Amino acid sequence: MPPPRLEKDLFERCGSACSGWWAVLAVLLAAAGAGVLVWSGGLVPARLTELLHLPERSADGLALWQWGAVGGCGALALLALGGLTRGRVGSAWVLSLFGRYRGTVRRTGLVWISPLMPRRRVDVRLRHWRSEPMAAVDARGVELRVVVFVVWRVTDTARALFAVDDHVAYLREQVEAVTARVLSQLPADAFGDLGADTDSFGGPHAAAETLRDAEAVGETLSRTLAAECRAVGIEVFSARPTRIEYAPEIAAAMQRRQIAAIDAQHRDSVITSVLDAVDDTVSRLTQRGLVALDDYERKALVKDLTVAFYTARGNTVDTH
Repeated sequence: MPPPRLEKDLFERCGSACSGWWAVLAVLLAAAGAGVLVWSGGLVPARLTELLHLPERSADGLALWQWGAVGGCGALALLALGGLTRGRVGSAWVLSLFGRYRGTVRRTGLVWISPLMPRRRVDVRLRHWRSEPMAAVDARGVELRVVVFVVWRVTDTARALFAVDDHVAYLREQVEAVTARVLSQLPADAFGDLGADTDSFGGPHAAAETLRDAEAVGETLSRTLAAECRAVGIEVFSARPTRIEYAPEIAAAMQRRQIAAIDAQHRDSVITSVLDAVDDTVSRLTQRGLVALDDYERKALVKDLTVAFYTARGNTVDTH
């Protein structure tokens, strides 16, 4: 299946915001204006008037327009305080209005954002996640347990919030799915079937590709996972398997098989070196004319030398 397609109409763009210090200034001006209006109507207590060294005013009250102005100053202060927030390094505010995306604010420090637009904070820092042991199978159908370490971050906040229900849960589910798909393409171990012996033309086999090549497996895993997560605004830097082991119920049997393969490979290498040494010895003896052998004597000499060389290496051989 191809990876999900990107939504062309949904992408991160800059949201409307301004410095929070303008909001602080607006609050101070609104408070000062409301205070002047209240003082002009003589509604400031005498004790407070003396404390602020203000001239006394007659308590004539406020006209209707003055009450409206005081209410306007209060509304302005509430609006300024309601939109005042703090932008932090490594996070962004995603704005929406009536269910539609309205922009992203990545400013830091004291910021003012319209309180009429709901906002959600999104972590855009570089993050890492280590999975729990996940079940998978290799190319031969052998059950495995895999732990994957993923380094990622949100690059498009609009897609991370609106293209999927939960981008973190989506990432974890994709890690499990992609890991199962990638690991099923190679066997966990070659068990000496390839890479140790020579082929029918006398040359060595090419090294068998297995899941033990963590670098190659990690590159394939990272590339595939990055393609799957790009549609939801997530950039995957690396996805590396930190542990690949057999399932507990078959681990003992696979370990015995691996030991048997290593032992067989060792025996093959010993026999090959012994046969090479015997062939070289017999060839030198006959070429230098030290011995003259017929077929029967040559076979007997090869047999005796093979037993002698093989025994000298600390092994036993059946001569029958």
